[in-house]
This record gives sequence, structure tokens and C-alpha cells, in this order.
Amino acid sequence: MHPDQQRDFTEFVITRSDRLIRLAYLLTGDQHAAEDLLQTALAKTAGHWRRIRDSPEAYVRKVMYHEQAGRWRSPRWGREQPVLSPPDRAAGDRTDEVETRLTLAQALRTLPPRKRAVLVLRYYEDLPESEVARIMGCSVGTVRSQTHQAVARLRELIGETITLEA
Repeated sequence: MHPDQQRDFTEFVITRSDRLIRLAYLLTGDQHAAEDLLQTALAKTAGHWRRIRDSPEAYVRKVMYHEQAGRWRSPRWGREQPVLSPPDRAAGDRTDEVETRLTLAQALRTLPPRKRAVLVLRYYEDLPESEVARIMGCSVGTVRSQTHQAVARLRELIGETITLEA
């Protein structure tokens, strides 16, 4: 990679990593898996930097989605991994805001991966339906129906206590 390109790539990683790691976490539901997912996406992005440097964030999002979709399809995905001792459980914060976030996060984890990705891209990343369709490789109508179904399922799981804008 040319030194100017390396500098641009490094600047991109420094300025956008916080936002991208949050997206990766929402896609994976696990901090370590999110870090691996982002690292993989950035490695693939670096290899194509010259071609995509005008809109690298969209490219990284697309790579992360496709990488995670591939992991979901893997027969090893979702299997339990043994550990030496169970993790410590922190005392939960009892405020309504934290409780709502936990409820929503738990409900999101129960959604099928494609529906979860649609919600993350539409509502967390605030992308238009056309961009979500492009990233996911489907039609705008599919994005709309997946969004509708996912929101309806979340409402079933958590009740009407949380308002999701459609």
C-alpha cells in the first residue's frame, strides 16, 4: 500500500473504529466476536483501499454483514464453548433505561440473524431501505417485509413497553 493510502487507511480506522465496533457487537452479540469481525473486515478493506477509499465505511459495513452471515451459516455457529469456570455476573442496574436496553438486547438475540441485521442496519445505523437492500443483497421489498416481521416479533417478545419507530 502506498504511504498516502496507508495514512488515509490508518486515519479511517482511528476515526471510525468506535462506531464500527458497536455495529459489530450488535451483529454478533459478543464483544470478542465483534472484535474479530471488525478485524477481519478491516483486513479485507485494507486490501481494496485504493478502489473503495471514497466510501470505505459502507464497504466495511457490507463486509461485516457478509462475514457474520457466513458465520451464522457455519455448522459450528451457536455451539457452546466450554470454559474453566463460569463468568462472574455483575449486579444489574435497576433503572428503567438499563432494564429496557437489556430487554431489547435479549429480544434482539432471539431474532433470526437476517431479521436482526435488518433492524441493526435500519435503526442503529439509520440507513435507508435501499442501502440496506444493497448491503444484504436483496430487494427493498424484502427489507420492508423483514423489518415489519422483526418489529412485530420484538413487540411480541417485549410487549408494547418499547416504542420502535417503523
